[in-house]
Amino acid sequence: MTQCCFLRVHPLFFWFWSFHRRMALALCLQALCSLGGWLSLYISFCRLNNHRSYEWSCRLVTFTHGVLSIGLSAYIGFIDGPWPFTHPGSPNTPLQVHVLCLTLGYFIFDLGWCIYFQSEGALMLAHHTLSILGIIMALVLGESGTEVNAVLFGSEITNPLLQMRWFLRETGHYHSFTGDVVDFLFAALFTGVRIGIGAHLLFCEMVSPKPRWFVKVGGVAMYAVSWCFMFSIWRFAWRKSSKKYHTWRSRRSEEWQLKHNGHLKTH
Repeated sequence: MTQCCFLRVHPLFFWFWSFHRRMALALCLQALCSLGGWLSLYISFCRLNNHRSYEWSCRLVTFTHGVLSIGLSAYIGFIDGPWPFTHPGSPNTPLQVHVLCLTLGYFIFDLGWCIYFQSEGALMLAHHTLSILGIIMALVLGESGTEVNAVLFGSEITNPLLQMRWFLRETGHYHSFTGDVVDFLFAALFTGVRIGIGAHLLFCEMVSPKPRWFVKVGGVAMYAVSWCFMFSIWRFAWRKSSKKYHTWRSRRSEEWQLKHNGHLKTH
């Protein structure tokens, strides 16, 4: 009797196993195509900007991915749904899967580039590694793509500004009003979105019974990385603000001396 039941169940089990295998192959193929696409874009930028450094071309790829992922993840979160603050742990939608595969290929490309050229520190490598593991986890589970997509939006919304800051510095236009505006917007968005809204998203993730426990652990790890970045940003903002304040005080002092004495005070 047991053998007979096994023979009845076995074809159904084999069908499920074959189905999941095909799904896994399809996801791997999408991720590989994404990796090939980003690599091809990087090679194209290198040829178009052969008088520039390799980092210039890589940051163009990063800027492109940032703009694209912000648009796609915003559409998913605000229009296509589901809403990540109320439906964490929901089954992945087809659009979420496509966007996650697109981003997975980018992060694999960028992590490989950073390791090869040794251009980033341990914190950025940890961020990329956690991002790759989180995306793979959501794709394998077939769920939690909602909150992973929200994390993608929050992580990438400051990325174009970060790349603009680097390009301004490389072209000698960083120490200007434009550079100050970019720095202010970057710090404000990072604090408001990744730290402020990110805390609310993490709270919703933790109190919801749907997400797996290891998905919640991954969310805590990503939020901790954001705080590490935040401390670095605040230190930079404090040093820059202090320097500008002292420069302003010195200029006001010189203007006052010229106005009252007719000449600058010699030291």
